[in-house]
Amino acid sequence: MQELSVPSVGESIVEVEIGAWLKREGEAFAQDEPLVELITDKATLELPAPFAGTLKQILKRTGETARVGEAIALLEAGVAAAAPAPKPPVEAAPAPEGPLAMPAAERLMREKGVSPTEVQGTGLGGRILKEDVARHLEARQAPEPPAYAPPPAPAPASPDKPWRVSEAVPMTPLRRRIAERLLLARQTTAMLTTFNEADMSAVMALRKELGEAFQKKHGVKLGFMSFFVKAVVQALKEIPELNAEIRDNTIVYHRYYDIGIAVGGGEGLVVPVLRDADRLSFAEIERQIADFAERARSKKLKPEELMGGTFTITNGGIYGSLNSTPLLNPPQVGILGMHAIQERPVAREGQVVIRPMMYLALSYDHRIVDGREAVTFLRRVKELIENPVRLLLEV
Repeated sequence: MQELSVPSVGESIVEVEIGAWLKREGEAFAQDEPLVELITDKATLELPAPFAGTLKQILKRTGETARVGEAIALLEAGVAAAAPAPKPPVEAAPAPEGPLAMPAAERLMREKGVSPTEVQGTGLGGRILKEDVARHLEARQAPEPPAYAPPPAPAPASPDKPWRVSEAVPMTPLRRRIAERLLLARQTTAMLTTFNEADMSAVMALRKELGEAFQKKHGVKLGFMSFFVKAVVQALKEIPELNAEIRDNTIVYHRYYDIGIAVGGGEGLVVPVLRDADRLSFAEIERQIADFAERARSKKLKPEELMGGTFTITNGGIYGSLNSTPLLNPPQVGILGMHAIQERPVAREGQVVIRPMMYLALSYDHRIVDGREAVTFLRRVKELIENPVRLLLEV
């Protein structure tokens, strides 16, 4: 019998929350087959089996916490059956016997003897979530509590207004971490924001002219983000104060360019990092960002991919935002906010014309970045976006 322990999952992470167990007690598994989900304050990852064998005993249940190095299960080595077919992707069609359920929901339904057809799923595509099963159990007044510690019960609805109900849901470790970092940004930085706008005509024309050839050659779409990553890197080289951080009483200027890209995950916004972005081509940037976005949705990002970063770009425009004030991602001292492209009347050579415009917002830490540097930086990004040939010539 061997212990399955929590591995080191990243710098500064000492504790994880146990997510869904992907194998039941007594079930065989193949080497490298995922056994359990581990939820950290940065990402959710799957812990693979170190060898082929059988899951003999689960020591830490879903929802419980465990420290790095702590045993969470007992495994028995042995020849397991052939590795099962890969799990279907999230978008896969529901199984014939009923609605598709998430692993944690399946486990809870098995424990409580609930059929999937009895539960109304609220997840993507009607998928059944663990919370859906818990609500079903509560609705039928099951004598046993759910398999996890339930949140505090909300106040009962008024008899004459039964629709006025509330639901209390515990914050996930990732959401707690997001909240902590946002509060930290407000409390520990002297944050200011400057705004500008960019005419996106040239970039849009370039994408229209070369987008098909680009995708055919590189296997990925030519998006807007690669242009902004290139523009930000060029501007950081010229305004190094925005590629720095404060450590005690010193300013550390980074001579490399690790650009964080904010992407929406299943539980909130995460910021994976493009390492050495100045050395990446347009295609490499687009491929990495597409990979980050896909793995953020499926909770496959690695903790080390979310660490570091010298500057961040966030695109609220994909959600329709026209303007906003992005919050800093400490210890970084700068973050660029992109927004939705909207056709607006603008003056050009004495004439009013309609152009596709995007508002840009740069938030910066005023402790080491003065207004002159911030405005110059944002104006430089605007110039490079409006004349993308400059990005290729670095002028």
